[in-house]
Formats: sequence, C-alpha cells, structure tokens
Amino acid sequence: MREAVRHPGWTIAATMLASSLAFIDGSVTNVALPAIGHDLQARGEALPWVINAYLLPLSALLLIGGAAGDHFGRRRVLTWGILLFAAASVACALAADLHVLLAGRVLQGIGAALLMPNSLGILGSSFEGEARGRAVGTWAAAGAIASAIGPPLGGWMVDAIGWRVIFYINIPVAAAAILIARAYVAESASEEGRLDWLGALLATGALGALTWALTLWSAHHQASPASWTGLSAGIALLILFVVTEHRLGERAMMPLSLFGSRPFVGLTLLTFLLYGALGGLIVMLPYLLIVGGGYSPAQAGLALLPFSIVIGTASRLAGRLTERIGPRWPLTIGPIVTAIGFALLLRADPHGSYWTAILPGMAVIALGMAGTVAPLTTAVLSSVDDRHTGTASGFNSAIARTGGLIATALGGAVLSRTGVALVDAFHVAAIVGSALALASGIAAFATLES
Repeated sequence: MREAVRHPGWTIAATMLASSLAFIDGSVTNVALPAIGHDLQARGEALPWVINAYLLPLSALLLIGGAAGDHFGRRRVLTWGILLFAAASVACALAADLHVLLAGRVLQGIGAALLMPNSLGILGSSFEGEARGRAVGTWAAAGAIASAIGPPLGGWMVDAIGWRVIFYINIPVAAAAILIARAYVAESASEEGRLDWLGALLATGALGALTWALTLWSAHHQASPASWTGLSAGIALLILFVVTEHRLGERAMMPLSLFGSRPFVGLTLLTFLLYGALGGLIVMLPYLLIVGGGYSPAQAGLALLPFSIVIGTASRLAGRLTERIGPRWPLTIGPIVTAIGFALLLRADPHGSYWTAILPGMAVIALGMAGTVAPLTTAVLSSVDDRHTGTASGFNSAIARTGGLIATALGGAVLSRTGVALVDAFHVAAIVGSALALASGIAAFATLES
C-alpha cells in the first residue's frame, strides 16, 4: 500500500458512499417509473426520458469529470459532485411537473458525472497490486449492495409514502460521504492544463441528438423525418468530437492514443455491449412486472433483489481472482454466462410464477455479472498510469452508461406497449440482450492477453 494512504478503510468507505448515490438512484427510479408516470400524467413513450435525462449528462460528462479530478484534485471534485447531486435530488422531490423533474434529473446526472469517476480514481491512485483488486472488489460489492437495497426500499416507500421520497433518501448518504471524504481522504496530486470543454460540449450534443432520435423512433415504432434528422445530427457531432479529440492529442478528455492498445479496445467494446444489455433489462423488467403483471412497486423491487445480492457477494472474490489469473477468462466466461441468463428470460411471464418464470434468468445473469464487474474495473484501472486513473475510469463508466442510454432510448418500444404485446416485446429485448452479452464475451477472448 502506498505511503500516502493514511486511512485506507475510511478512503474506501468515502468512495463507496459517494458512488452508492448513483447506484441507489438508478435502481430506485426504475421501480418508481409507473408511479411517476401516473402522478405527472406522462405517457409511456415519455417515461424513458426520466431515466435518460439522468444518463445523458452522466454518459457525456463522465470523461471530463474524471479529467477534472486529475487536474483539480479528485477529493475536491468528488465533493462538488456530491453536493450537486444532493441539491438536484431535492429539486426532483419537489418537482410539480415532468419538465421540472427532468431538469432535476439532468443536474443529478452532472453531479454523478463528477463523483463516479473520482470515487474510482481515488481508489486507483491510492492502492496498487492485490490491494487495488481488493479495494475495487469491495467498491463493486458496495455498489451492488446499494442497488440491492434500493429497489425493495424504494418500492416500499413508493407504496407507503409516494415516489418523491425516493429522492430524499440521497441526502443522508451524501452528507456522510462528504464528512468522511473531508476528514480522512487525502487529496490526489493534480495536473496543470486546460480542460477539454469543447469535447465535452460535442459529446453531450452528439449523445443528446442520438438519444432523442432513438427514443422518438422506438416510441412510434417507425422512423420519421424528425428521427432521421436527429440521427444525422448526432452522427455529425460525433465525427466533430473525434476530429477535435485527435487535434488535442493527449490534452483531449478522450485521448485517441488509448485506442492503439488492443486490450483497451476490447474492454471498451465489452463494456458497451454488456452494459447496454444490462441497462435495458433493469429498466424494462420492473415495468413489465408492475404494468404487465400487477406487481406493486415494493414487490417489483424485491424481484430484483437476488440479482444484486449475488453480485454483492461474489464481486470481491472475482476481484482477487483477477489479480492472480488475469482478466481474460473472467471477462470471457462472465458475459457468456450472462447471455445464458438473458436467454432464460424468454420464459418470462408476469402472470406466471416468479420462482420459475423470472428468478432463474435473473440469477444466472447475476452470476455472470458477478464474474465481470470487478475484473473489468480492475483491468481498466491497470491499463493506464497513475496520472490518468480518473480519465480511464471516467471513460469506461461513460461507455457503460452510453450503452444503457441507447438501450433505454430503444426501450420505449417496450414501455409503450400493454398486455400481450408488452410481454412479446420484452421477449424480443431478451433475445437482443443475450446476443449482446455473448458478443461482449467473444470480444474479451479475442482482444485480451492470457
């Protein structure tokens, strides 16, 4: 362990609490979607924006959030992110209509883009070797536990009090994270230089246009002139983003030189495909159970509990294993197991027995993801030098959230259905998820070294 880490336990605790804000918020909001739609009179095709208004800035700004930590100090930027996230949570809780809620969700996404990469960046710059693997495994396990607590607790709160209270639960967690970070976490060394604001603006615009176009297409089940316009604008902005990053070289928030590494390309492709499949599932399954099967929000939250328990239990072990045998086999086998779990969800029936129709697929997906989450994070952090751990973790998190962003945008094709059509659309999504997970495992095997 490095000499600079005077309080290793408290350092891990601060990063776990901070990142848990994002994990809790994501899992709780998914369960509350039907209640939010009913209370704010939002149509089914508009509901993906409750998720994507958060995921869009999170995906686009994670890169510059990590770079900001590298420049200004990771503890400082982490604290800024927590404060913004907490204030935005209050705004969401007080929202009188959908537009105000979406604005609050955007601010939450910006706050999460600051705190997420810097929580991992602090771990990457504070620990090394097997200690880093254990720390990241513990961080991943805490995130899974937070995700596990979120749905049943949030579902119960939605039933007993109302959906607004789910945003208030972020406040005590944020307060504890700030107090511990300020008291016990050492500030990381910062870099001089300018941040890539133009790159951040172009990335946000590109993802925003693409998300809007895909959401519009999925809601109406067909392409339209407006969706084609958005898609074209998104692609054009994406090209400008790549050109800008190439021109900036190592000063870019996404240095293109990183893609000269075959393993880095493989990890990026794996992350995008696998988290795209998972992001779609986490949004669609609670909606299927509540709207299609008559589950209460609390019951839908409990239905997701085995998923997070398995990941939380096994992630630390997977992190240790990766330090000994390397990431190739865990990152190959884990996604393949996940693909099998998605295939099992072809049997999903919201009116059938949860134990036979839903649980088997969820358990197998959880087992596969448990073997993937910590090894993937450790592999990414180990692929760069200490000065760029925030940038690397931010990029990987951005790719993961972008996969979920696109999956949620396309998920409008499922959320806008009812009855038998809703179940059929979910089964099609399960097939797509299985194919994406399988492809991610193949990508890891083909690009990573033994």
